[in-house]
Amino acid sequence: MGFFNRKERKVSEVVRNYFELLPGYIPAFTSYHGSLYEMDLCRAAVNSFAENCSKLKIEAVGNNTTLNNILKYQPNPMQDTSKFIRRIATMLEVDNNVFIAPVLDDFGIKVQGFLPLRACNCEIVKSDLGEYWLRYRFNNNQYGAVELNRCGLLNKMQYSDDFFGSSNNALYPTLELLNMNNQGIVEGIKNGASVRFLAKLASVVKAEKLDEEREKFKQQNLSADNNGGVIVYDGKYEDVKQINSQTNLVDEKQQALINNNVFNYFGTNINIIQNKFTDDEWNAYYEGKIEPFAIQLANVLTNMTFTAKERVFGNEIRVTSNRLIGLSIDKKIAWATSFFDRGFITANMVNEAFGLPSIGEQGDICYIRGEYIPTTRQENKGKGADDE
Repeated sequence: MGFFNRKERKVSEVVRNYFELLPGYIPAFTSYHGSLYEMDLCRAAVNSFAENCSKLKIEAVGNNTTLNNILKYQPNPMQDTSKFIRRIATMLEVDNNVFIAPVLDDFGIKVQGFLPLRACNCEIVKSDLGEYWLRYRFNNNQYGAVELNRCGLLNKMQYSDDFFGSSNNALYPTLELLNMNNQGIVEGIKNGASVRFLAKLASVVKAEKLDEEREKFKQQNLSADNNGGVIVYDGKYEDVKQINSQTNLVDEKQQALINNNVFNYFGTNINIIQNKFTDDEWNAYYEGKIEPFAIQLANVLTNMTFTAKERVFGNEIRVTSNRLIGLSIDKKIAWATSFFDRGFITANMVNEAFGLPSIGEQGDICYIRGEYIPTTRQENKGKGADDE
């Protein structure tokens, strides 16, 4: 009997148990020493990337109709395709590593879906039969296990380790600045909301008398009963002055430098986060950030699903995107006008770019303008005239 019996290969059963006891999200830390996902600017950058990646399309190429429908609509019982991609993108940005485990059938052979897993909840163990397994834990302490060679791993910032991406320690100094600045703003608001005065007594009194006069002045002038806001004092006080609190915060230039450190780390900018980017900014963000993620996800899913022999026969999983979605209407119109009547794109492709529904099989036909004649036809026409 091996370390893992056959029943433990039924990952789908573990998924169902996890779905029944799905816990809520509880952050382990709230300071910069914890997850960077707890910082508002970092979360905005991560969420922006995940939301844009969720528009990617996953499809299985080859004779894989069932698998293609799974990837197209619902990769696992808990997530549709959009949530599945968003979850992977979020974990990759925050943890720099993401495991993907296959959801298997009752026999532990056929892939029926995919499940993204946080790397911190996974461990690689070796059975007494010499097999390496990926053992993973959910937040409700449910466990699952599957052969390591059937799993996939996405990572980024990989340097010191041969398999896993590095930690986010390089960003911690910036997170500390963000955290301290946020605390300074809160304390500044508290100090600014308090009203304080400096009162000078006209005569010398004992220490216990000072405490008595202080409390008396507070009760008569600074309590909630004084709703008129007017302070009145007698000749016992030589002078009464209000103390104006000044809050020292990071100026705009310093705040811009701190924010820019976060943007550089996540490969984004404020226009992408706030969805007010230009066409050029979107193209740069797509090519530098989204496309590498799509390529890695496609490679990981393909390698963990198909054998080398199956890949030779054209079986693969593709992750694609209509990058024209982020372009302006004028650019889309120019693109459609230039390419449609030359046979490069179809009507359905144009509809997809404009967010319109498909028009069926007729929309997959390519058209060309009638005045264009292939050069081969011109050559054949000349030969035919000479033969006559």
